Amino acid sequence: MPKTIIISNRLPIKVQRTEEGLTYETSEGGLATGLGSIYKQDDNIWIGWPGTFFNDEAEQQQVTQDLAEQSMHPVFLTEAEIRDFYEGFSNETLWPTFHYFSQYAVYDDAFWEAYQRVNQKFCTAVMERAEPGDTIWVHDYQLLLLPSLIREQIQESTIGFFQHIPFPSFEVFRMLPWRKQILEGMLGADLIGFHTYDDVRHFLSSVSRIVGLSNSQGFIDNGYRTIMVDAFPMGIDDKKYSELAKAPDTKAKMEEYRQALTGQKIVLSIDRLDYSKGIPQRLQAFELFLKENPEFHGKVTLFMLVVPSRDQVDMYRQLKENIDELVGRINSSFRTITWNPIQYFYRSFPIEELSALYSIADIALVTPMRDGMNLVCKEFIASKLDKTGVLILSEMAGASRELADAVLINPNDLGQMVQSLREALEMPEEEQKIRMKHMQDIVQRYNIHHWVDIFMNRLEYIKLKQASMATEYLSAEERDLLLSSFQKAKQRLLFLDYDGTLTSFTKDPKKAIPDEELLSTLECLAQDSKTRVVIVSGRDRNTLQNWLGHLPVDFIAEHGVWFKERNGEWEMPQSLSDAWKDEIRPILELHVSRTPGSFVEEKDFSLVWHYRKVDPVLAALRARELSNYLLFIASNINLQVMEGDKIVEVKNSEINKGIGSTRWMNQHPHDFILCIGDDRTDEDMFRVMPEEAFTIKVGNERSLARFNLDNAKQVRKLLKSLC
Repeated sequence: MPKTIIISNRLPIKVQRTEEGLTYETSEGGLATGLGSIYKQDDNIWIGWPGTFFNDEAEQQQVTQDLAEQSMHPVFLTEAEIRDFYEGFSNETLWPTFHYFSQYAVYDDAFWEAYQRVNQKFCTAVMERAEPGDTIWVHDYQLLLLPSLIREQIQESTIGFFQHIPFPSFEVFRMLPWRKQILEGMLGADLIGFHTYDDVRHFLSSVSRIVGLSNSQGFIDNGYRTIMVDAFPMGIDDKKYSELAKAPDTKAKMEEYRQALTGQKIVLSIDRLDYSKGIPQRLQAFELFLKENPEFHGKVTLFMLVVPSRDQVDMYRQLKENIDELVGRINSSFRTITWNPIQYFYRSFPIEELSALYSIADIALVTPMRDGMNLVCKEFIASKLDKTGVLILSEMAGASRELADAVLINPNDLGQMVQSLREALEMPEEEQKIRMKHMQDIVQRYNIHHWVDIFMNRLEYIKLKQASMATEYLSAEERDLLLSSFQKAKQRLLFLDYDGTLTSFTKDPKKAIPDEELLSTLECLAQDSKTRVVIVSGRDRNTLQNWLGHLPVDFIAEHGVWFKERNGEWEMPQSLSDAWKDEIRPILELHVSRTPGSFVEEKDFSLVWHYRKVDPVLAALRARELSNYLLFIASNINLQVMEGDKIVEVKNSEINKGIGSTRWMNQHPHDFILCIGDDRTDEDMFRVMPEEAFTIKVGNERSLARFNLDNAKQVRKLLKSLC
């Protein structure tokens, strides 16, 4: 029975050594809560690092055995891997880059090599447990290469990937030396999820510009599969926080805090120690607030909780020192015998104490410089049973896209933060309740369980879409059937497209000259008196004549404008006019002048705008613009507009590859047909083929063809086998 495998850098449990032996501490994190319902079912499993370095083999076996009982499987990392993969590449290269702090990023080849090795180590762990048909869900920036590594091992697997931190704009992401490998790693997934649409947009832009794959409405076609990219804002377990707020232990803590802070308005700030959280800026804003609003002295307390993180790293140690100095300065400047402006704690609090703080806080000050989602603000909202309280939220947090009723601020604008603090402190209770009710509705509806369900639903959807769009791969059995049918046949017709089918695309179409291998294969096929090879191409007749005219093959050129049989002359079967070119040529030339790298190719009865060398994002924009404009004009003057592989072609509507190949089938008796093509213009050809014909699409896009092959190399291999 297929199972679900969840993979993250850390397991939802931390294994620790104590004097009594190994202890297993469960994570309170949102991800562990949301996925708890999945990984504990049936044979499902969660794979990840147990959070501690284990060198002793017996200890490793013990941990593996203990975790297996809880549906988990550990990946053990060496001290060097923890240093270079986790602390190094993940946290000193990817984290600052993805949070727009590129000035802190370290570009170290040793870190990158460790990152590759550990991703491979995770892949090996997955392969030990995975079987065809399993659903695999990979999480976060530490494992960006893993989807592709798994795909190489199990081609047909169902793979989802979710990134929990922001994805930066192309201009920032391109600074990474390993940018292409990272994107290709992520593109091994079938569904790639982010918290916000901005992240989706940035990712698609990077894929287009760096990997060269365009997208349509969030779908990327990589030539083999359609990959879906979408936004899935992560929620929290809202019921857990609302229940916690009612618990007797929480209420006792609330009373304790209220007595300690009698008569105070409480501004709550909770963060992990990190430069992306904007803690110094928040303190500077609070200091400015106290300077500008002396009437609030003795009436407002900033309760600031900073959770320790990586403070042995120089940059984080400096950040902590900066925070300590700011807190000290503000408290010493404004404190009185009965009032301390800032209650500062540098430690973790148990969840019951956090719940008590959320419940009594009048304001939550959540002002990161950049954050993927930020669940603290949602935990605050879920804990407010009386619906009072105000959320001041940074626009740079993913949650700001959902929580429009928060007081939204730019964390770089200290003046705005000061103003927002005053606005929040003076906000009427009635308005607080209206805003909080709206935000609670969102937090309740889009909770962690909804996030899991919708992601798994979309993963199932994209697999169904892939299946409906894919032609059947030409399997060994079908290949054998094709070969035996070919050998038994007395009169054979082979319709072969040229560019993208017999030869790969080149940046300059004039350089796609047939090589010796192709020429000898075609010659071999065409010399058999039972076989008629027909080259069906959009290329002009002169090029085809120069390249292949010495072979005993037939031609259908310019999509069916010109025909030529084996040793005959070129002929045009119907009278066509090219008078329309004078109207269309200036439009294409204007597009060339506006689009560096593009050019116009002129054939007898068609004009082609080529954009293979154009910046991919600009190319997609210009191609769409040109097609729409030409379609509007073409409908009035009997023209057809076709979009091919990096081209837009305008031609007489009376001609296409289907009409040309139908003429051949009518004129030449046959008991075997093989038809191979790669782009949209070849669909006209597939459409007219009889049901028993062997029709093959090169690539994996939706097609009328029965079968598909991956590339021109495979086509040549097939044709050679027919010789």
